[in-house]
This record gives sequence, structure tokens and C-alpha cells, in this order.
Amino acid sequence: MTVIANDTPPSAGGPAAPPQPPSTPPPVPERTVLDDAREQLADAAAVLGLPGDVHAMLAEPRREVSVSIPLRRDDGTIEVLRGYRVQHNYSRGPGKGGVRFDARVDLDEVRALAMWMTWKCALLDVPYGGAKGGVRLDPRRYSTGELERITRRYTSEIAPLIGPHQDIPAPDIGTDEQTMAWMMDTYSVGQGHTVLGVVTGKPIAIGGSLGRAASTSRGVVAIAVEALRHLDIEPTSATAAVQGFGKVGRGAARLLAEQGVRVIAVSDMYGAIFNIGGLDLPALEAHVDATGSVVGFPEALEIDGTDVLLAEVDLLVPAAVEGVINADNACFVRARLIVEGANGPLTADADRILAERGVVVVPDILANAGGVVVSYFEWVQANQAYWWTEDEVNERLVDRMTRAWRDVLDYAAERQLSLRLAATCMAVERVYRAHEVRGLYP
Repeated sequence: MTVIANDTPPSAGGPAAPPQPPSTPPPVPERTVLDDAREQLADAAAVLGLPGDVHAMLAEPRREVSVSIPLRRDDGTIEVLRGYRVQHNYSRGPGKGGVRFDARVDLDEVRALAMWMTWKCALLDVPYGGAKGGVRLDPRRYSTGELERITRRYTSEIAPLIGPHQDIPAPDIGTDEQTMAWMMDTYSVGQGHTVLGVVTGKPIAIGGSLGRAASTSRGVVAIAVEALRHLDIEPTSATAAVQGFGKVGRGAARLLAEQGVRVIAVSDMYGAIFNIGGLDLPALEAHVDATGSVVGFPEALEIDGTDVLLAEVDLLVPAAVEGVINADNACFVRARLIVEGANGPLTADADRILAERGVVVVPDILANAGGVVVSYFEWVQANQAYWWTEDEVNERLVDRMTRAWRDVLDYAAERQLSLRLAATCMAVERVYRAHEVRGLYP
């Protein structure tokens, strides 16, 4: 006699199927910064009515590489790091984009940043395409000698992909003008002659541009001043908070204060400070130079780092990393205006929440484009072997930024779009036109 192990009779032609465990929904994959970048492109493609094949082409990088970087550390041990370089698009010119040294670097992040660089260059009418690179490491854990060896090995691995007419790196998070000097030297040794235009953001002594160091901050502030006035807020009566006190945030805070804006809160990776009467920026910068952090500044109260994003101010400048304003905290943001100093500091969910609340957001591809504008100026000067004065650089930068702001504002008003969608549409359309004119190589 056959014993049935459950109450279900066997089906005709065979034994019963074994009992199934209760079904559970598959885990929802965590949303990435690349998802946000692709969603922004999809929204622009829908507004522009782009054919599906064009959208698909613009959504994918043209070229990307992942490289192994073996490092002999100072104690003689060997460590293997991972680096990336992605060239999203070069229909309008050579690739352009920073190199970041950060423990969070991964390929999807670099892909997203490269895509945003494409739109940024097109929006500011700079004759470049978008690229980005990075090495996954925490630079604070490595000596200067180790960082030099990492930089030179990374450069040698990506050397076939870069060059002054192919792809031009620049500094980003965790890198600086010294990093660019090492990159330029490594590439130049391989070429057998000095190639000034292979990177931008170099020291002045080897072909860097005056005004480059503060260019991203200066562009952020130029846009912030225009946007405040658009909201009928005079800068001299405005308050601001700056999240991040690195290359972009520090300069932005100082330049905002010079415009008469009362900067009441700033933060860095270690903490945050607040002074309702306004922070003394020169004194704060001296404190940071001496201690390495804004924490402990005697003329301010210490607050939680995340509270800077929620400060009751006219202007908020998130100038650190991606995704700091998201679905969890966007409803608590009290600023009337957000100017994105960092790349991708707002998630797509946060964008929707803030739009519903009437908060004006100036997108990163416009707001922080000052760095790539002056990188372009540096590249032009290097190719001509003729350098401009700092006043000339700053004047041309502010002129280009304010013209782009007015163009985006008009485009948004005419089509009833958000500033982000308007800026993305303008940029995507310019890249698409370049594709259309050049044609598809068979």
C-alpha cells in the first residue's frame, strides 16, 4: 500500500508534488545613484519625444574599464585596489570628468557621474563629452608616498583611454592638484614629452589655470545669488547652510559670506556647527586649517551633522556626496532654495517631495558646473600656451554660469518644467543633435 505524505491526492500519471514553502516576496533591490541618473534621462527623453533607440543609446556608456591596482605599502605588504574609468559620451568632444579616491566608489556610481558630466558639459556649451573615474579607497589610510604610487599605477592602467583630445581627468573627492601633477607626469613619461592638456586642475607651476581651485564654489555662488533674487530675496538679507566643508563647500561658504549672505550652519564628515548670528568664515577656516575639522570651533554651537540639512534657512547648499537628501528627510527640509554643490545630493524621491512642497532646486548639472567650465579654460590655455589673468577667468566663468541660468529658467517657464528637468532636456537635446548630425558609424 502506498502511503501519501499529505492530504493532497496524487495527480493522474504521477506522484504528488512535494509541499512548497510559503512564498515570500523577493527583496527589493536598493536604489542606486545610477537609477536616479537613468530616471532623469528617461524623463527628459519623454518630454523631448526621443525615439526609443536614441534613448537606449544615451543611457549606456560608450566605453568603460575596470582596472586592478596592486600597491606595495610602506611596510612592504601588497594590497590590491580596484579602479574605474567610464566614458559615457564623446559626441560633442573628448571625455571630461574627475577622478575620485573614496571608499564608496563602485562602477555604478562612476557610470552615473559620467552621465551627469555629459549633460553638464552640454548644458554649459563646453565642447566635451562626459567621463568619470575613481579608485575605491579611503585616502586617509594611506601615506603620501602610497597615494602617489596608487595614482601612477592607476594612470598607467587607463593611459590608453585618456589624452588631451580623448579624455581629460580632473580632481574630485579625495584628489587634488598634486594628484593631477602625478597623473600628468605619468602620462607624459609614457608619451616621451610633456603633455599639459592631459589633465586639468593642475598646480599653476605646471600649466594650471588661475581661478581653477575656487571655480566650482564660485559657480555655485553665482547661481545661488541669481536664484535668490529670482525668489525676491536679496543676498544681504538671506541665511544659508552649507553641508560639506571640503573643496566645494568651504569656498561656497566663504564666497556666500562675501556676498552678504549670513551663513549660520556648516558641517563636515566629523560634525556640524551653528551660529544664528552668522559664522565668522575667516576664523572658521583658520580653525579648520589648524584642527582638520569644523568641530570645536569656539564661536559656534555643535549640532548633529544631519541637522544642517534641516536648518531653517533661505538657502541650502549640499556640497558633499550623493543621496544625502532622500525620501526619509526631504519632508523635513526647511530651506526655500536648494543649490546642489555636490553631484546627485538629492534622490529622485526627494526631488518629487520637495517639488510638491514648492522648494526650488537648482540641479547639479547647472549649479556645480563652474569646475568643468574653468577646466575647459585651463585646457584651452594649455593648448595655446597662453595664460589668462585670474580676473579674466572669474569674469568669463560668472558670465557663462549666469547665461546658462537664464536659459534654463526661460526653458522651464516656457514648458512648465522643473529646473532639473528643463536643464536635463536642454542638455540631452544638444547631445542628441550631435549624434544626429554625426550619424551612426556602421
